[in-house]
Amino acid sequence: MTDEATMLARLRAGDEAAFTTLVRAEHGRLVRLARIFCRGSRATAEEVVQDSWLAVITGLDRYTGEARLGAWIAGIVVNKARTRAARDGRMVPFPDLAREELAAPAQPGDPPGFAEDGHWAGRVDPWHAATPERLVADREVLRHLLAAIETLPPAQRAVVTLRDIEQHDGPEVCRMLGLTDGNMRVLLHRGRSKLRAALDPMLRAPHLRRGKTPAGDAGAVAEGATGS
Repeated sequence: MTDEATMLARLRAGDEAAFTTLVRAEHGRLVRLARIFCRGSRATAEEVVQDSWLAVITGLDRYTGEARLGAWIAGIVVNKARTRAARDGRMVPFPDLAREELAAPAQPGDPPGFAEDGHWAGRVDPWHAATPERLVADREVLRHLLAAIETLPPAQRAVVTLRDIEQHDGPEVCRMLGLTDGNMRVLLHRGRSKLRAALDPMLRAPHLRRGKTPAGDAGAVAEGATGS
């Protein structure tokens, strides 16, 4: 039995220790996810996630296992956050945000252009030696990465967070945000390119050039910034 299957079995059996473990492991990232839809309000995001945990407990019997447990929980958070934002009058539908961002003229940090399938049309040089292995442990890079993500336009921030930080696959992200695959890819590449530009000076620092092994979630975005 996998770790996830074991956790699910314990949760369904009413194991409070298992639920506490799950909350401690996932709560922070879920609050970060909810804040995307709550215009950055941590207090509102916390309320959304608390409501979501209740929905998780009461909805375990309806969990079919078609999606990963983490993806299922994230989906609950996204739905509740969007509902809360709409109720508070804070939300513009993501397809509308995406259209606005896709129609905007190129900005500094945008990639050179896109093909019809949403991939970069031109070659983008990789960061020197910016392999996931060299980036995975650097807390400083991770801290700057998360700060840079906060500066992205809303639709790009949502796509990058879900795809690269939360590690949801493309179809899951499209379903959560109501985007087409092509638009999701363009937003993802634009967001990654801005992050690449924001982090590039740090990645040229001497301690990274010497091959110091870092730690954190930066690797996924760094790898993605040079590919698709």
